[in-house]
Amino acid sequence: MPSTLIDSGPIPAKPQGARKPLRVAAFTGGEAVPSRIRVRQYIAPLKYEDVEVTEFASSAGMYPPESKWARPAWGVWNVVEHIPDVLRSRSFDVTLLQREMLSTLVTLECFTGRPRVFDVDDAIWVHRRGSCAARLAQLSDHVVCGNNFLAEKFSLWNPSVSVLPTAVDTSRFRPVLNRVLDPRQIIGWLGLSSGYQFLYSVEEALSHTLARHPRLTLRVVSDRPPRFRTIASDRVEFIRYDAAREVEHIQEMTIGIMPIEDSEWSRGKCSYKMLLYMACGIPVVVSPFGMNAEILAQGTVGLGARTGANWVECFETLLENSALRELMGKEGRRVVLDHYSVDILAPRLAQTLTSVAA
Repeated sequence: MPSTLIDSGPIPAKPQGARKPLRVAAFTGGEAVPSRIRVRQYIAPLKYEDVEVTEFASSAGMYPPESKWARPAWGVWNVVEHIPDVLRSRSFDVTLLQREMLSTLVTLECFTGRPRVFDVDDAIWVHRRGSCAARLAQLSDHVVCGNNFLAEKFSLWNPSVSVLPTAVDTSRFRPVLNRVLDPRQIIGWLGLSSGYQFLYSVEEALSHTLARHPRLTLRVVSDRPPRFRTIASDRVEFIRYDAAREVEHIQEMTIGIMPIEDSEWSRGKCSYKMLLYMACGIPVVVSPFGMNAEILAQGTVGLGARTGANWVECFETLLENSALRELMGKEGRRVVLDHYSVDILAPRLAQTLTSVAA
């Protein structure tokens, strides 16, 4: 088990008497990597904790291109562009590695400055038989994990482990103040197209529910359109992801969904899209596995569905009961404010970084 768990308890007191800010060199995978938010959204609030974060983002991106012939050039580009920043990191007080620099590989991490904190929000040990995950954990002085499942695994490779959930900017992701009356109802899914297999796993339940509710629309917010087998295109509203409008696209939903499979990879997920729905006051229907189940247990925020029949039943329950939707929406917002807000979690991250530096 992890030696230290940072959960949703009292906020630690801000360190007093610091002579100068703690300087942190943070390596992230770039704009295309969703997990960058585990670093980027903390930069401003950490200043109030006397922690200054300088982000070194990869312009090449940590994920390889689809064309295999382009991957060698991409790998060289990624490594070469990191060299100056890796050397600079040695002048900082702490190095924060947001996952690996190059997907599934250990490259220049061992040359960054120490002490070194490794932040992970996925079950990355399922790749390359866990060799990359284990090596990165062993190279680090501390490992910060997005949930308890990850922490239990990484504590096998590093005894200094803590848990810090993925935070939500609740000043930005919030319920709409004056909702415009819309005759439509919207079941919404937000995520990268690489996660479409999870959405397709509930296609039959969605198709059945759409057939029963003529004014119901399935909204998919992603980087490319989905390809359903049984759902007519005129019942699907595809919206290309736009960071400037993602809050609006969530706020308009009637129900937010997060289907996943019961696998090692899925249990490593940190339920971020579920938390975004909740922060906006939207009731959720999710697969009750891993962290999804932990969040469901924290309040009446939504419903869990394991089978296709369960999904249909949950959809019907919420679509037919506006009072229940409102209750769950308010409770979901409360749970996020109490446990997952960036304002709650920033002091905890600051405490972890300060402790490692000391």
